[in-house]
Amino acid sequence: MNEDMETRTVPAEDQGTSPLDEALLNSGKVSRDDLRKVRRFSLEKGERLDKMLVELGFLSEDDLLPILASYHGVELIRGGDIPDEPPALDTLSLDYMKANRILPMRLDDGAVVLAMADPGDLTTAEAVEQVTGLRVKPVLIRERDLRDRLESIYGGVEGGTAEEASGVEFLQEDEEDVEHLRDLASEAPVIRLVNQILSRAVEQRASDVHVEPFESDLQVRFRIDGVLHNIDPPPRKLMAAIISRIKLMAKLNIAERRLPQDGRIKLRLVGREIDLRVSTLPTLYGESVVMRILDRSNVMVNLESLGFQSDTLESFEGMIVQPYGLILVTGPTGSGKTTTLYGALDKINSPDKKIITIEDPVEYQLRGVNQIHVKSQIGLTFASGLRSIVRQDPDVIMVGEIRDSETAEIAIQAALTGHLVFSTLHTNDSAGAVSRLLEMGVEDYLLASSLLGVLAQRLVRTLCPHCRKPTSTTAELAKELGLGSNGGEAQVYDAEGCEECAGTGFRGREGIYELLVVDESIRKLIVSRSSADRIKADAVSNGMRTLREDAWIKVRGAETSVGEVLRVTQDE
Repeated sequence: MNEDMETRTVPAEDQGTSPLDEALLNSGKVSRDDLRKVRRFSLEKGERLDKMLVELGFLSEDDLLPILASYHGVELIRGGDIPDEPPALDTLSLDYMKANRILPMRLDDGAVVLAMADPGDLTTAEAVEQVTGLRVKPVLIRERDLRDRLESIYGGVEGGTAEEASGVEFLQEDEEDVEHLRDLASEAPVIRLVNQILSRAVEQRASDVHVEPFESDLQVRFRIDGVLHNIDPPPRKLMAAIISRIKLMAKLNIAERRLPQDGRIKLRLVGREIDLRVSTLPTLYGESVVMRILDRSNVMVNLESLGFQSDTLESFEGMIVQPYGLILVTGPTGSGKTTTLYGALDKINSPDKKIITIEDPVEYQLRGVNQIHVKSQIGLTFASGLRSIVRQDPDVIMVGEIRDSETAEIAIQAALTGHLVFSTLHTNDSAGAVSRLLEMGVEDYLLASSLLGVLAQRLVRTLCPHCRKPTSTTAELAKELGLGSNGGEAQVYDAEGCEECAGTGFRGREGIYELLVVDESIRKLIVSRSSADRIKADAVSNGMRTLREDAWIKVRGAETSVGEVLRVTQDE
């Protein structure tokens, strides 16, 4: 073995700046701060520094390999440089070569030129010298190229010939080797492609990125202002690499493709700090991946900026300053309920109040608020967490969602014993929340005593101010809008599409709201277990504005279109 290799051993621990660190820094491809971060991760995980640099996306494999070749003082070769008939060394079995990622290239004056995925692996090099009696001259080869050459040269050794002779070909399921997937995900083009998809999503204000495999193509869609839009899809052959790259970034198990997984990615894109909630789901043609984009620099927790009408906002703010009671926010998934609750908490947050939340998941961090993440796999559910929260002497409690009778009962008991409790329910309107809780088994008299109010909400897309155009509407809708019996040309606007809004005609979203204030008449209806329709009718007669009526105000103000309102609200 040549002595150069022995002097180039990669240090096991970070003791100052190592020779490998210097080689990486001198290349100009990685900064000292990035190197320090990656070395810490590599020590924690017990992985090689060079491997972690590529895996975490700090360096592409194409950039790394020349640096490693120079560092080890060896030649960098490609798979095609290895002959189809390498020297037969009986002492080296195929299993040993695969396990140690080596392949003899040629004999050279009493030495064997050994292609190695890791030329710094002195143990393997010494073992080859001992069993062959030859000196080892290592050369560096990309691990994937080495594996491909081993397969092409020795692939028929392990019994595939009988199938070929019989004319029978088995179509294997797409079960890539885990290391091969990891290598694919670490290639520079794949890293760039995933980064481009995420950057484009952030630039276009997408809330979610959907990566969906089908039989003949890979579909990528962005949810922008609540509506999905297709983008130019990458080639389907890159499906495994793209999905593996996303799973590596989210610290998920890339070997597990049969079960759903959830993870999180934190990164900086286009100068902004972004959190991504990643969810994978096995489907017929591969894993479907959805990434929810949480833009920390665009957190809107100001109630005044959420689209409330002034009278609704005044009533809601009057509720959230009460010393105790239950306040519910209802609506379907993606209707902005959590943002409204964060806005309410931000409004009442002060040093003299202790606020605790239990959420699934914690979407944004609020200064001065104790936030708990539900972990049902270890028994930390909404119900069990809420039971413990009450013993922490809080003033205000937020429960991410009331999903079962146990959580509902504990929340109401907390509201009755001097706590202000916020939570959400999945119901279509405000009155439906009362019926839902009664159906869960909550006692009517307890609900009537504790419930302060219910806020139902939806999100409507707002018209792009650069391209909105006046339009007419039907006489029936004009009457409902309060425009008289005929639709005037300049009184209602519609979407058209321009460069500013990426051709959609809309830019951003605002809330529409229906606030049910629980007064004495509503309490009597709750105790008598009246229907949701009866409660709603009574509330409307007392001045409650329905979701549709609230939306028409925005239509009259040229903030949104008639079609958008009809899309998100049900017929009254």
